[in-house]
Amino acid sequence: MLDKNSPLPIYYQLEAEIREQIMSGQLQPGDMLPSEREYSEKYSISRMTIRQAIMNLASEGLITRQKGRGTFVAEKKLEQPLKGITSFSEEMKAQNLQPTTQIISFQLIQAEAYIAQKLQIHANDPIYKIQRIRLADQEPIAFETTYTPKKVVGQMTEKDLSSSFYDYIEKELQLTISHGEQEIESTLANADEIVHLHLSKGDPVLFVRRVTYSTSGQPFEYSRTSYRADKYRYKIQMPR
Repeated sequence: MLDKNSPLPIYYQLEAEIREQIMSGQLQPGDMLPSEREYSEKYSISRMTIRQAIMNLASEGLITRQKGRGTFVAEKKLEQPLKGITSFSEEMKAQNLQPTTQIISFQLIQAEAYIAQKLQIHANDPIYKIQRIRLADQEPIAFETTYTPKKVVGQMTEKDLSSSFYDYIEKELQLTISHGEQEIESTLANADEIVHLHLSKGDPVLFVRRVTYSTSGQPFEYSRTSYRADKYRYKIQMPR
């Protein structure tokens, strides 16, 4: 209950109460919160006060506001620590989720200049271009385009990529993965991402570019991956 005699602002008390209901499981992901009118009548407080609490919880990512529908408890996001090179399959298994892959396109093409530069090969060298949907417990999480040089991976087939590309690199090719360079930015879903990730126009995605190297110093992968921003987030530890 809210205490109007408390030095704590009413919006803060309401915010704390809703947060506790979410954390304790009283409110589950996907549940609809009461309307502003219902909160106002229950606690005899203004809608502006309620709106402030709701806005703060939304900024934390605990709830989502859907125009014309209401306010809902947000789905729990998958979380990846930024502390080393891992595959999508490894990330999902670490969170007790079953990773699966749908291959959308598998092509042997000539490398354009920009891709060749990333992979440290010559323009027009043969490379594989693979587009895949990555799923966790059958739910699409990421749309991934991977480029890899034929001179590094040899004669590769779609079957080799039915699960983890990194497994193929390490177990089949016996290469050791050394490190990667990664860039992350927020952008809006494009047409392919809307279709393959079941998104709507204007929905955000986390867009990740990665170049991954073997211990020889040769890049074997340049990937561009779009993650559903409503399902995925990154976490990093920052020691001083």
